[in-house]
Amino acid sequence: MIMDRIALVLTIIGGLNWGLIGIFKFDLVAYLFGGQTASVSRVVYTLVGLSALWCVSLLFRQNERIEDNA
Repeated sequence: MIMDRIALVLTIIGGLNWGLIGIFKFDLVAYLFGGQTASVSRVVYTLVGLSALWCVSLLFRQNERIEDNA
């Protein structure tokens, strides 16, 4: 499902950004889009958060491809 892939990519981006913050105290999203309070940064943070919520649903879904191959 395309929505799953988009959510996964955005969640990975968010995880990498948090890794940069934790290790280097560097917020890449804020750097690229003009600070943490810039509108574009807030949109990116919101999309990453919504993507993480979407990815929670992946934990509870059954994978149809695995069932078809069994």
